[in-house]
Amino acid sequence: MPWQPLILSLQVAAAATVIAVLTGLTLALWLAKKEFRGKSVVETALNLPLILPPTVLGYYLLLVLGRSGPLYPLGVRIVFTWGAAVIASAVVALPLFVQSSRAAIAAVDPMLEKAAGSLGAPPWRVLLDVTLPLSWRGILAGTMLAFARSFGEFGATLMVAGNIPGKTQTLPLAIYDLVQANKLAEANSAVLLMTAVAFGLLFLVRHLEKRANSKRGTHA
Repeated sequence: MPWQPLILSLQVAAAATVIAVLTGLTLALWLAKKEFRGKSVVETALNLPLILPPTVLGYYLLLVLGRSGPLYPLGVRIVFTWGAAVIASAVVALPLFVQSSRAAIAAVDPMLEKAAGSLGAPPWRVLLDVTLPLSWRGILAGTMLAFARSFGEFGATLMVAGNIPGKTQTLPLAIYDLVQANKLAEANSAVLLMTAVAFGLLFLVRHLEKRANSKRGTHA
């Protein structure tokens, strides 16, 4: 079992999930609560990482993060580093978190939020005391989906972070190298581990969704 890539994958997935949650929660609240011109365009753009080939997404990231991008003249050198792997993983994980969280937030009864507001609670208090507590299952499900997607990211990471052992080689990249080197026993162990992690997280997500749906049915 390639332990160094596993540890790096966990670190990258954890950091990417934090970025996806912090960014995605704001987007989910915005999309669930606001109507505005161009909303469909924003939603479509957010979901593009789900359907674009990883190489295309990686190329876009290279345009932003590479030598020809706007960050390079500012002294930001992030391509082929651990940070580039985190950014790539966060970008591909963001739509999954936003979709799950947005659905959960939109399902909160607006009358409860209005009631809290009518009692004098400011918007931020309504958010903390009503909206988020009632939608936490969907937000947690989105967080687990984001982590699972980040943990298994391959294509975009390869484009912007490369496959540098001990530096940017995550477990999916290590599996690719093991197969190429015909080290099938190690590859099998790594593949089984990734499959178990993905299965476990998806099982928990489905359980949370089932509990949320049954709770909404009880209150309906």
